[in-house]
Amino acid sequence: MQKRRLGRTGLLVSKICLGSMTWGQQNTEAEGHAQLDLALDRGVNFIDTAELYSIPPRPETQGSTERIIGSWLKRSGRRADIVLASKVVGRTANEWFRGGRPSKLVRADIMDAVDKSLARLGTDCLDLYQIHFPERRVPWGSSPTRVGEWPAQRDADETPIAETLAVFADLVKAGKIRHFGLSNESAWGVMRFLFESEKGTGPRVASLQNAYNLVNRTFEVNLAEVCDREEVSLLAYSPLAQGYLTGKYDHGARPPGARSTLFDRGQRYQTPNAADVLLEYNTLARDFGMEPALFAAAFVVTRPFVTSSIVGATSMAQLEIALDAADVDFTPEMLAAVDAIHQRTGNPCP
Repeated sequence: MQKRRLGRTGLLVSKICLGSMTWGQQNTEAEGHAQLDLALDRGVNFIDTAELYSIPPRPETQGSTERIIGSWLKRSGRRADIVLASKVVGRTANEWFRGGRPSKLVRADIMDAVDKSLARLGTDCLDLYQIHFPERRVPWGSSPTRVGEWPAQRDADETPIAETLAVFADLVKAGKIRHFGLSNESAWGVMRFLFESEKGTGPRVASLQNAYNLVNRTFEVNLAEVCDREEVSLLAYSPLAQGYLTGKYDHGARPPGARSTLFDRGQRYQTPNAADVLLEYNTLARDFGMEPALFAAAFVVTRPFVTSSIVGATSMAQLEIALDAADVDFTPEMLAAVDAIHQRTGNPCP
């Protein structure tokens, strides 16, 4: 599988990254291990997790995904074969991360997070350590500030970006992390972190992990130029729009065992007009003779500004399809048909 450089670092990561957020709830430890074995056999060398996982967030299962990866690393002895990424939560009122208090992106909380992640994973260093979501309120996606609200809400105790980045500088010096990345971040946020790194405050942003798929191409508007000119790698998550681009939810279906059926967490893909647009893309895939899941995954992984597409699966069959996307020839005719829909419908699920 093709490897691509991560930002300005010396790391080469596979163009498909194995996501892991279902391990510990929808998937057992054994199933997580099987997915890791298959992914590495198919050429994947990039594994993404987070202290938050598994999903949905619960105190009983927090950190379970890192523990599953840690047990696989101990069993397989393949730590040197992978680029391992994890994340620290931003501001959250959930108290189970920090032993009974809310969490922010301040020194004590970041240090606590990374030490616990390293212990669960059974490793002494993370190749990439990311901020899972900003501490400040960002008016988009799953943020508590809704899209269109202006002026955006601000918390009086918002932690300055410079203060947060300085902690990551100390983590690099201590050898606990190699590189630093962002997730669910805006163009302004990426540039502010880059500005502070250029001042010498802390490590340079290597990557940005944001949602990108057929019904959410907002990355292309401003962030694509930022990441291109500043050499920040896009790690695209949710290429299948939480399963809505597989066709299994078409016409209002809620199949047993599916994530939206189990957890009712698909609101991002249940916005006005979303169902019609999702159906249109899924129908387009079939018109080209492809499974919707393969078509949607191939669209993301073949975009020239995507360094790696983060795929998740709850079954081996789903994972096989996601990995097959790396070998699909997404033709100019396919892209033209996708762009024709996008021109009419925009981004219904930002």
